[in-house]
Amino acid sequence: MPDGIKGEFGPGLRTLVLTLYHVANVSEPKIHEFLENMDVFISKATISRMLTKNINYLHKEKTEIFQAGLNSTKYQQIDDTSARVNGDNWYTQILCNPHYTAYFTVPCKNRGTILEILQCGNEKTYCFNEEAFDLMETFNIAKKWQQKLSAFKNKVFSDEEMHRKLDLLFSPDGYKTIKKRILEACEIASYHQMTNIPVVTTLLSDDARQFKQLTYHHALCWIHDGRNYKKLRPVVPYRKEKLKAFLDRYWDYYGKLCEFRENPKSEVAERLSTEFNKLFSTKTGYEQLDDRISKTKENKESLLMVLILPEIPLHNNAAELAARAKVRKRDVSLHSVTDEGTKANDTHDKCSKSKEIGCKCI
Repeated sequence: MPDGIKGEFGPGLRTLVLTLYHVANVSEPKIHEFLENMDVFISKATISRMLTKNINYLHKEKTEIFQAGLNSTKYQQIDDTSARVNGDNWYTQILCNPHYTAYFTVPCKNRGTILEILQCGNEKTYCFNEEAFDLMETFNIAKKWQQKLSAFKNKVFSDEEMHRKLDLLFSPDGYKTIKKRILEACEIASYHQMTNIPVVTTLLSDDARQFKQLTYHHALCWIHDGRNYKKLRPVVPYRKEKLKAFLDRYWDYYGKLCEFRENPKSEVAERLSTEFNKLFSTKTGYEQLDDRISKTKENKESLLMVLILPEIPLHNNAAELAARAKVRKRDVSLHSVTDEGTKANDTHDKCSKSKEIGCKCI
């Protein structure tokens, strides 16, 4: 048999099925209907197998592209969107930069899940180093528990060992939140010590809790922050004027940051930092607006990450646009049924997006 011929159907038809489903966003029933109208007699099960079976080489390529993408810039962007797997609510995590986009559909959207993705398939480990204890402090773990955990200082445990240690220290069915925070702190510290994969040092995202503390630096999206001001819907004309006047100054400042990215200079960075403090110390007399302004000021370090790393975008539009591709797919095909199908969709969507860097995987 010639290369590429498997069963009754050749590579041309299999490529057509993959292209219709992953590029043209056609559902499996409609692909079946289209092929039958073209006098191609094929079962729905065969179409499903073409989409999900014998694609380990693509899964491997996705992993390689993802690791290369992590290594290609000093920052990564991340966002998530809802997904459905066999009727259950899951989540698709989107990681990207200008060179790649990768999708990972998972049952949870907590820090542990995102760390598992960033570790590129490596076994989970938990490290009780100084950084881990600093994170426990950040996560408000009581001093008495930190004192007991100090017996493990500078030790590294596997996933099984870590859970066993915590079950001995705490009751197996209690202290769930505390144990979760300890696991997160030690896993983050262990991730930062890895040398066999590219470790992300700067992450750009919205203000969702699960994206915080994962990397040494966290950059926030200005567009997301600006949307919080749009949620203010004043009725009184005086308050409307105050909101409009402040937003004009807000977006003028954003424009100055855009100019800085194009031509970064240390003296300009210092001036913009000072101007940020002045702008977000504004008191308007409109209580809800003043509260929102103070919350933006609290995020100064993350919003002004561009002053340290000028190549980082000021917004997270790339990840949001990538998430919309998954939403459009969900509109056509509501959910995947099996884990195998879910993984295949993520891999093919990654490969479809890889044309951005000149790769064609279908």
